[in-house]
Amino acid sequence: MESGAYRRKKRGLLYGKWGNSSPIPFQVLFPLMSPIPPHEHSKTESVLIYQLEGGEEARYAVKGAALSIYKPDGLQILDGLATNDTMKKLKILLSLTTNDNDYQIEQAISAEEAARKLGVQLEIIYADNDAINQSQQLLKIIQSGAEKPDAIVFEPAGSTGLPQVAKAAVNAGMGWVILNREADYVSPLRSGSKIPVFCITSDHKEIGRIQGSQIGALVPRGGSILYIQGPSGSDAAQQRTDGMQQRKPENVQVRMVRAHWTEGSAYQAVSAWLRLSTSRNLQMDAIIAQDDSMAMGARKAFQEISDLEQRDRWLALPFTGCDGMPKTGQAWVRNGTLAATVVVPANAGTAVEMLAHAMETGGMPPERTFTDVHSFPTIEDLSRRRK
Repeated sequence: MESGAYRRKKRGLLYGKWGNSSPIPFQVLFPLMSPIPPHEHSKTESVLIYQLEGGEEARYAVKGAALSIYKPDGLQILDGLATNDTMKKLKILLSLTTNDNDYQIEQAISAEEAARKLGVQLEIIYADNDAINQSQQLLKIIQSGAEKPDAIVFEPAGSTGLPQVAKAAVNAGMGWVILNREADYVSPLRSGSKIPVFCITSDHKEIGRIQGSQIGALVPRGGSILYIQGPSGSDAAQQRTDGMQQRKPENVQVRMVRAHWTEGSAYQAVSAWLRLSTSRNLQMDAIIAQDDSMAMGARKAFQEISDLEQRDRWLALPFTGCDGMPKTGQAWVRNGTLAATVVVPANAGTAVEMLAHAMETGGMPPERTFTDVHSFPTIEDLSRRRK
């Protein structure tokens, strides 16, 4: 493609002539590689633009071609970013499972920070831990006649990755990113498409294996634990359980209850379990939860036991969780409320950054990206503390 000069702007558009073609309107959406002084030219390896044809927007990526840019009157270049009042920002919708969970709250914060840094317009909605509600929310937005997001980032509230919703989004020209879940449909959706489709997740089996190692450090002579799982049908919950079972010592027996990734649901689940006539007199050696909030909900349930001797016996046990956010899980370990956690970094901000880069360059991110997880404190430190 031959380079061409932008001639003037109209309603936020830049008119350029490419080769011998007629003038075509383009809109620059993303940062250029360097600021462009007035009436000078600059080159960039790649820039995403919009070509308007018959009133419709068709995404165009100019890649690998030297692009000559002229700075027309009224267009401001600030720190390499071409902006004016009528230019369109990249718009991303983030769908999270709940706003009543420390990890989900951290997901929202990380996405907001990334969006603010990149100048991305971000909208966040919550599914209230209801997969049907989440599906309906997203379909309504995808099928709406109003201005649609350029991409959707979502953390599944249920047991599926919403394949039909994903297909509808991609068919509508929207990027699609799944958080903390892998889905078989990602590869087919990526095939032959330039629209970013990918997943960012943690290795949930590895999280479970870390918890199994923590159990070995906390219960070195064997015994029994109460294990608080996420909801049935949750891939993350099942994979964490599988990993824990693989790594825990064989002489540790496991009793399980289920909750829904929140403090309140774990409080209710453990309270119900304690009402069973066989539960209170059981000899347990640790309380292990798949989420820090659920570990705190379990503590709350034990704190309400009226028999002071039984209450003190339960509360003296080591409690552990997962997610390890700095202001919650890690802080609870430091103050002794929890014995350990598994640090699972928030990845919604990474998703926003990867989307912005992909749509700027016209590239396709890797199909799957893993975030690193680790024990807090280390298994070695945990073993020393329990001796």
